[in-house]
Amino acid sequence: MSSPSLNWLIIRNNNAFLVKKRNIKKPFSKEPNNVTNLNSFKYNGLIHKKAVSVVEIPNRSGFTVVYKKAKATNKPAKNLVKRQFKAGARRSLFKVKRLLKANHYRTDLSKATLRRASAILRSQRPIKAKKPKAAAAKTE
Repeated sequence: MSSPSLNWLIIRNNNAFLVKKRNIKKPFSKEPNNVTNLNSFKYNGLIHKKAVSVVEIPNRSGFTVVYKKAKATNKPAKNLVKRQFKAGARRSLFKVKRLLKANHYRTDLSKATLRRASAILRSQRPIKAKKPKAAAAKTE
């Protein structure tokens, strides 16, 4: 078992998940379990024993929190745990916060996880129909 810092030195500049663009100093990353999509040691989901990610449910009715179990590092089939949250925005975000806090689970990633979850919930809201402007209606 190698350390996360050694793994980071190996995959830092070259891996399949890197997204490099012109005029952007820090490259992005599309790897699973990376909450912020930044290519950095702190947010990398491949190298750490514990990692968290938030994924949208395909039918747009909530989100799924996927996290790694530290004890099952060498067992890939049992490594990931998926929990769906469909109860509504406030209740779901509260449950995610409580889940991360109760398990002492990467407190540095908890705020980023909540931001990602709330962004997914915000994107699932129905679009409000715009009312016609009052000024345009009066002139006609």
